[in-house]
Order: sequence, then structure tokens, then C-alpha cells
Amino acid sequence: MAKKKAIKQSWAEPFKIKVVEPIKMTDRKHREKCAKEAGYNTFLLKSADVYIDLLTDSGTNAMSDYQWAGMMLGDEAYAGSKNFYHLWDNVKKYYGMPYFVPTHQGRAAEHMISKILIKEGDYIPGNMYFTTTRLHQELAGGTFVDVIIDEAHDPASEHPFKGNIDLKKLEKLVKEVGAKKIPYVSMAGPVNMAGGQPFSMKNLQEVRDFTKKHKIKLWFDATRACENAFFVKEREKGYQDKTIAQILKEMCKYFDGLWVSAKKDLLVNIGGFLATRDRKVYQEARNMVVVYEGLHTYGGLAGRDMEAMARGIEEMVEYENIRMRVKQVEYAGMQLAKYKIPMVQPYGGHAIFLDAKKFLRHIPQDQFPAQTLASEIYIDSGVRGMERGIVSAGRDPETGENRKPKLELVRLTFPRRVYTQSHIDVMVESIASVYEERKSIKGLKFVYEPKYLRFFQGKFEKL
Repeated sequence: MAKKKAIKQSWAEPFKIKVVEPIKMTDRKHREKCAKEAGYNTFLLKSADVYIDLLTDSGTNAMSDYQWAGMMLGDEAYAGSKNFYHLWDNVKKYYGMPYFVPTHQGRAAEHMISKILIKEGDYIPGNMYFTTTRLHQELAGGTFVDVIIDEAHDPASEHPFKGNIDLKKLEKLVKEVGAKKIPYVSMAGPVNMAGGQPFSMKNLQEVRDFTKKHKIKLWFDATRACENAFFVKEREKGYQDKTIAQILKEMCKYFDGLWVSAKKDLLVNIGGFLATRDRKVYQEARNMVVVYEGLHTYGGLAGRDMEAMARGIEEMVEYENIRMRVKQVEYAGMQLAKYKIPMVQPYGGHAIFLDAKKFLRHIPQDQFPAQTLASEIYIDSGVRGMERGIVSAGRDPETGENRKPKLELVRLTFPRRVYTQSHIDVMVESIASVYEERKSIKGLKFVYEPKYLRFFQGKFEKL
């Protein structure tokens, strides 16, 4: 009788650990005190009081030995740093954009492109809002319009490309306001607020054809573009044999320009940039960066930071790096599914998103169920996630009323190359424990609400 062949399903991180950073374990009494002092806002917790930090993947990555070695080669000249030119070369090589302006992080690039392209009364359609992107668009005088497909607003939908733009919604907006009132279409991939959901290359091509026809620019939030490229490789016909670098380059060729928070894909702790094939926009951005960020050859960054970014671009397209990242999220989702935890489906590229509406069915949305759930998970185990729901959505600038998104989520985001499977298991057990006790949990009310981006600094108390 022939022996059965072993099924190889396990995977391991494509690196070994060289340096470790101790983290502190605390007891529940201490965490209750910390949560209350922070106004039940996980952003206001001290890092020293957090056990496993899944607040964000922005700037929280572990850099490689190759990147750290590059840090020692920082050219800290005020003008014309050699690290700037190395970074520019890699932006051209991997993103295919000829013009490039560095910034200290992504929202600085969002700010510049909004001020350059948007006029008072303009409309900016996009595949779901992102908090800082929409705010910059509004402050520039524009109005964001969501044109993502309906499936993106349904946590249970298994659509493989929930980040796709609905061409009918886009066409309806053009007919209503006119193409001249739309300076650009804003397309992100994967879509953070939808649960880390990608768009397909087919949809991107259709959007590009539409915008060309109507003479509308198309801009890309390419902050997590490599994750989108991975999903295209995994899910879209005709891309299985292409490399991540090839898919990324093809993706970018359809856009007039892009902005990036380098603190994600590029595996660094600080940095961002704007890149474009539009020389006029480039010249305006290069002039503007001097006002807001620093000279156009450093944009608020040290030379060593730009070198780490240049090397991070080379590493971010390595298949095993991006595969490990997405599979770590998938593992977390599969373990949580064993406890029937309500989550956004399919699992995202950078985070697990808990469906707080279903998790805490008894708490109405105006009592902030996602904010409540994030604080309860921290109190239970010291695991820090963040709210992505009514608090993040903010208030309508015209009516002053709370925006009530269909998605009320808690995001548990995995920094790149930081945590192990054991950390994920601790997180899963904690969430399962909170789920068992969910009926005893009460909601929250605001006691301090800042004017802009209230999820960062707002404070709450328990009802």
C-alpha cells in the first residue's frame, strides 16, 4: 500500500530574529485604570501600558539588517542628499513615476495634492473615504463622494474585490455635477475603511477608460499597493505568474499620480512621498514642499530615513515578505472564526476587522460600539486595537450631525515583521473571552470631542 504524501500547509516567517524588545505584561486592575485615564480611547494609552500593540501598522514595522545598514550611510546634506537620489531612482523603477517629492509622511502628500488640484465647490469621488484624505479634501473646499461598490458596505459579503469602484455611481456623479467639477478620482488599494479590501486590475482599467473619456485625472493612494498587488496575483485571472513588482508597475501605469505613506509598505518608521507623471503638478508640489516640509530634496526627512525607504521599496516587493504579511492576518481570522467572532469577510491585507455592530448588538451606534469594544479588549488582555466606525466618520461639516457609516468596526492591525503566531493566539483568546461576556458590556458617551479627526484625541466615559 502506497504511503500518503504529507500535505504541506504550514508557513513560517521569512526571517530569523536577531534583536528583541521586551514588552510589559500588566494585570486587569492596572489596565482598567489606564483605560479610564485615557478616556477609553486606545490612541491615548501609553505604549508602556500596552502588551500587544495592534493599533496601527503605520511606522510600527521592524526594519531589516539591510535597512539598518543603510541608515549608517545617511547623507545629511541640507540640499542634494545622495539618499534622495537613490530613493528617487527606486520610485521611478518600481512605481514607474518620473517625478517625485518626499514628505515626512503620507498625509503631508495628501495635503499638497488637495491644495494643488481642488477648488472650492469641487467633488472628489473615491472608493470609500479615508479619514485624513477626506479631511484634506474638505479643507481644500471639496466634497468627497463615495463611489465604491455596495458589497464593500456589507461585512459578510465574500466579494473578492470589494475595493472596486462602481462605474454607474461614478457616471451618475459626472452627470449631476459635470466633469469640470471633478478634479480627480481618488482610488485606494486596499481600502482601509472597508476592511483592507483590494480592487481588481480589470476594474482599474475600466475606471481609467472612464476618466480618460471625461478628461478627469486619476490619483492613487498607494500606501498599501503591494498588498493590493498580492491579492491581484492570488485572485485575478492572468496574474498568477507575474511578480509583485510587475503587478505594482502595471497598476501604477493607469494613474496620473500617487501618494504614499512610506510607514506601511516601505517597512520604515517615518516617511512619505508624492509621485506623478504630471510635470505641472510636480513643479507646484516641489515648490509647496519647501513651505510646509523642507527643501525638495529632503521633505522633512533625514538622509538616513530616505535611505531606509529606498531599501524598503526593494524589500516590499519580495513575494515571501508580502505573503507572510497577508497570511498572518489570514491565520488570525481563521482562529477567530473558530469562536464564531463576527468579522469583515474576506480577511484584509493588513488587519482583522471585527464587526462591532454584530459583536455588541445591544449597543446602539450612537453609544459607540466599536470604541467600546476596542477598550474592552484592551482591559481584558492589554491588546490594543482601534475604532473604525462612527467616531472615525466624524460629523457632517454642514449639519454638525454624526455621520453613521454602515460599517462599525474594530481594526486589529499587524505591524510588519513584529509579532509571532503566539502573539496572535493570545489576541484570539482575549477576543473570545470578551465575546463570551459581551452582554454585560455597556456603551460610551463623549466627554471631550476635538473639531478634527476626533478618533485620535476624543475622550469618553462609560454609560
